[in-house]
Amino acid sequence: MAFDTLANGLLAFAFYYPLFMAYLWMAGGLYYYFRWERTGGHSPDDPPGLPYYPPVSVIVPCHNEGRQLEETIGQLLELDYPDFEIIAVNDGSTDQTGAILNRMAGIHPRLRVLHFTRNQGKAMGLRMAAMASPNEFLVCIDGDALLDRHAVTWMLWHLVQYPRVGAVTGNPRIRNRSTLLGRIQVGEFSSIIGLIKRAQRIYGRIFTVSGVMAAFRKSALHRVDYWSVDMVTEDIDVSWKLQLDHWDIRYEPKALCWILMPETFKGLWRQRLRWARGGVEVLRKYWRDILHWRKRRIWPIYLEFLTSVVWAYVMMVVFVLWAAAQVAPLPAGLAVPALLPGWTGVILGVTCLLQFAISLVIDSRYERGIGRYYFWVIWYPLAYWLLNVGTNVIALPGVLMRGRSARARWVSPDRGVQPADGVHAR
Repeated sequence: MAFDTLANGLLAFAFYYPLFMAYLWMAGGLYYYFRWERTGGHSPDDPPGLPYYPPVSVIVPCHNEGRQLEETIGQLLELDYPDFEIIAVNDGSTDQTGAILNRMAGIHPRLRVLHFTRNQGKAMGLRMAAMASPNEFLVCIDGDALLDRHAVTWMLWHLVQYPRVGAVTGNPRIRNRSTLLGRIQVGEFSSIIGLIKRAQRIYGRIFTVSGVMAAFRKSALHRVDYWSVDMVTEDIDVSWKLQLDHWDIRYEPKALCWILMPETFKGLWRQRLRWARGGVEVLRKYWRDILHWRKRRIWPIYLEFLTSVVWAYVMMVVFVLWAAAQVAPLPAGLAVPALLPGWTGVILGVTCLLQFAISLVIDSRYERGIGRYYFWVIWYPLAYWLLNVGTNVIALPGVLMRGRSARARWVSPDRGVQPADGVHAR
């Protein structure tokens, strides 16, 4: 490429890619909303009746969850579902997790506990609990999550009605909102994550179920050998294994779950770097599998993530060229006069605000007062585009240069400034 077109080409891609994806997500999200969500006639508190109510195992993998565990298990015991058990896996915890689980199991007959003497990783905990379960349907949640009492019914509706559905992912909501990062994430989970899942549902495949809450058909998991113990993000990997085996994955926004998220930059960086590494692992692991014509329905999400990684590197190059131009003159074709020229910045800003508005209006059905977070999310592009660029740029060479991991093990995450006991919005 000639020098006189390089900078302009990089800037054009850096600008048009997020603009195109934003309008694609908005169009897909609105179509999903008017096609399925708005016309369903049910609120989260009024799930549809099932033709039958099969027994369900709710699996809770735990590692050092002592602070949150009693609230999580207590909320599960209040589920509005007729036939369920809870299987909690104490994965080598070094705090009071094991003692709390044993005490609660002695009181509540629905609760069974599996203890690992050493940290084996979340994927192994899920595998062992699935194999210990006598039931065909599994609901998996994290040890610090609060599952809405009707969420199991909403997710089981898809699994019971449609035999080719292998998994259903729900709608995580942020509990901790005391800092700027927490409030921004409220908007992110609505305007980015929720909207993306709605749009991906339209074109047939979802990049990943939510690791914090999802329901599975056990026979589908058995066909793909359950969760992989050597992947950084077991949720992304199992989503791809199921879909490459021609199982459908559904998104159910009315299945709610309240979660804790990092509220420090260090905690957020570690979380998003793990997500980025998990995505790159999937790109590397499955690139040969998707070359087959029979796997063509998964091409769009593979291309979408691959392009997002390319975009991150383009943004890095743009930033380097801009920084170099501040200290020394560059050839005209390489000079980047500004990181975000005026008119493109206005268009991107207006597009972001439109996307946030659409998503928050849709999600206002599930959370009262969510509109007050609208003006907090104006910080999203600055905080999260930089974060996503950094994590993707670091993740790619890190994954490509190392071999497959022997075992992905737990690392206790940053759960932010936690709300008072029992506090979550509806």
